[in-house]
Amino acid sequence: QVQLVESGGGLVQAGGSLRLSCAASGTIFSINLMGWYRQAPGKQRELVATITSGGSTNYADSVKGRFTISRDGAKNTVYLQMNSLRPEDTAVYYCYALRPPYDHWGQGTLVTVSS
Repeated sequence: QVQLVESGGGLVQAGGSLRLSCAASGTIFSINLMGWYRQAPGKQRELVATITSGGSTNYADSVKGRFTISRDGAKNTVYLQMNSLRPEDTAVYYCYALRPPYDHWGQGTLVTVSS
């Protein structure tokens, strides 16, 4: 099993920044992808950004140029630096890990962006 624990959510004004962290523990070998998804009230969960074990990244169009995903292999931690936040970024952000064949999810952390 893989355990994922997120931190760093909170309330921020539009234009501000937050950094989310996701620490992985447990059976973490062979995790080949980690990332962040988000779910706003009344909407489906959507991809925000992912990073492979090799360091390749992928971003949703809505966050390109504003968010940056990174990882610290020594700490088994993935980060999401969020800049220029907008009210539409308000959502619960979930950490995700793929250790084939299973998906693993964190409990989520709330990000609220006020206008």
